[in-house]
Amino acid sequence: MVLTLTVVAANQAISVSADALSHTQRVSAFLHLQIQQAGGWLPFSVWMHHTLYAPGLGYYAAGNAKLADAPSTSSSATTLSGDFITAPQLTPLFGQTLARQVSEILRQTNTLEVLEFGAGSGALANDLLSALHAEGLDVRYNILEVSADLKQRQQQRLSEWGDRVSWLETPPTSFVGCVVGNELLDAMPVELFTWSDQGEVMERGVVSHDAGFAFLDKPASPQLAATVRARMPALPGYSSEINVQAEAWIHDLGRWLTRGAALLIDYGFPRHEYYHPQRQRGTLMCHIQHRSHDDVFLAPGLQDITAHVDFTAIAEAAQQSGLDVLGYTSQARFLLNAGLPQLLEAYAQQQIEHPEPKQRAQTYAAVQKLISEAEMGELFKVIALGRGMTLPLSGFSQSDRSGQLAAQLAPPV
Repeated sequence: MVLTLTVVAANQAISVSADALSHTQRVSAFLHLQIQQAGGWLPFSVWMHHTLYAPGLGYYAAGNAKLADAPSTSSSATTLSGDFITAPQLTPLFGQTLARQVSEILRQTNTLEVLEFGAGSGALANDLLSALHAEGLDVRYNILEVSADLKQRQQQRLSEWGDRVSWLETPPTSFVGCVVGNELLDAMPVELFTWSDQGEVMERGVVSHDAGFAFLDKPASPQLAATVRARMPALPGYSSEINVQAEAWIHDLGRWLTRGAALLIDYGFPRHEYYHPQRQRGTLMCHIQHRSHDDVFLAPGLQDITAHVDFTAIAEAAQQSGLDVLGYTSQARFLLNAGLPQLLEAYAQQQIEHPEPKQRAQTYAAVQKLISEAEMGELFKVIALGRGMTLPLSGFSQSDRSGQLAAQLAPPV
């Protein structure tokens, strides 16, 4: 049995099964209970955490399909599985290019240790393992994954690598090597704030009502208010986010990354773009069945909720934790610097010798999506944070934009 939900904000119809509808009803009941137990008002960050990660209920904890398989040239939102697709699933060339940068880091640190946070379908891990093996680097690949069903999917996909792949329950206490995080920070729960007409910082929370959920603003805590005021001017009616959890994750990284570098790939902006006056509704987005919209209260537990990354805040947190900002640039420039053209040339030669027209068209379309400014090429950024690295990283050899972040960094408090 298939029922239909309507995403009013996007004017799109979303069809879900009876089981899925029953699941979102259970998630909603759980969220209403959490709000009740909290006194009738729940900070949005807590509500978002429960919606995504509540055991057995949250979007990342309940076993529903999230990531699509690699699309064909004829795929559309109505034929793809899951809710969204990430760069590693578009083409192995993404992971093969990233492997060149990972290899540099491993050779500098003289280790074979890789640690990936949030490995998704396992596609990136598989491509990195294959490309690094081809370079003569038989790495030890560690994964920390919070989603039980994604972990199971990874274990199936990576079974051929045997004990060279292991899954961790908690971050290490000390690590030397390369850390990888693709679309990691955007899925961390964020604090929502808005400026009142009187120029006061308000924290946005969630309340229950007969039709579901709604936002309700309360005066922000002194700490949150001070943080907001330090990052942007007062703009009455302006709403946005602060990803406190992502910044805490970076501080934690600074405690256990003894030597090496972390490569973090995500969509976002430096601070002056993040809090641009025209971006007055913030960056919260939802993803369901390959459709994007901004109704965070639609079908809790069935859709992903994300926010863009303030890369200035990430750089600040890194520097305050004793890490160096080794580079920051667009995904397009990083891939071009790291060797994508050479890999694409080798692929073209392979296609001359063993032509596969359908696969070739799919590969070139995927590469175009990865580097096009109108798609992922400019929206996604790559930042490298590290300690004890003495040589520059090739992925940032041209068009490094670290200066856009450094010019806005506040001194450590």
